[in-house]
Amino acid sequence: MNISFIGSGNLAWHLAPALDNAGYVVKEVYSQNARHAAALTERLYQAEVKASLDFSTSDSSVFMVAVNDDSIVSIAQEIILPDDAVLAHTSGSIPLSDLQFAATANIGVFYPLQTFTKNKKVDFQQTPIFIESANEETNIVLSGLAKTISNQVWRITSEERKALHVAAVFASNFTNHMLTISKEIMEQNSLEFNWLKPLIAETIQKSLQLGPEAAQTGPAKRGDIETLDKHMTFLQTSPEISEVYQIISQHILNRYHEE
Repeated sequence: MNISFIGSGNLAWHLAPALDNAGYVVKEVYSQNARHAAALTERLYQAEVKASLDFSTSDSSVFMVAVNDDSIVSIAQEIILPDDAVLAHTSGSIPLSDLQFAATANIGVFYPLQTFTKNKKVDFQQTPIFIESANEETNIVLSGLAKTISNQVWRITSEERKALHVAAVFASNFTNHMLTISKEIMEQNSLEFNWLKPLIAETIQKSLQLGPEAAQTGPAKRGDIETLDKHMTFLQTSPEISEVYQIISQHILNRYHEE
């Protein structure tokens, strides 16, 4: 089965080679930035840069749209596909219906639940992949692709995927941003961020083992208002960070000290 990619960002950078190495042939890469497309083709066995969205003479049967969410609808409307082609996007938040104006009935979603960065390798075998499709034929194709690279393949609806994506933002993106703030506080006070790494690792490991609600500790969990007030005083020169601290601490207090 031949595959073409529309997009050459972080996800495509990892997914295209994974499918290539699984025995599929990634034939073409289209990107608004031709240099990025060319860089991705260098990671693949036979792929070439595609200059336009006209795939009418393409040998591919599956077309993966791995672009920013706000570009998916326009690509679905503009892309020209071979007969009976499968068109799938890889977004966590965009509904399947956003592909409905594509020139194929075989539309679907191929959503790997993972954080992707170009310079950090991802183990797809341990990455859940969620499939949604407009018909059973498309489901068979996309599920087959997914099962060759992942041990965890699930069918899901657009509404379920939206909830999954929101939860993932809290679990991954927001958590990482908290670490960024933590790192900045350490650096601003001439302290080593490395000192926090054992705590960070233990926190994540304990949360996964015990469940996050059982693993919660800290002054807000204890209801230690005196310590919370001291922290707020310390943060008074950083109003935005102080606001974040107050909102999250209040949420923890409300959860564990409702009375």
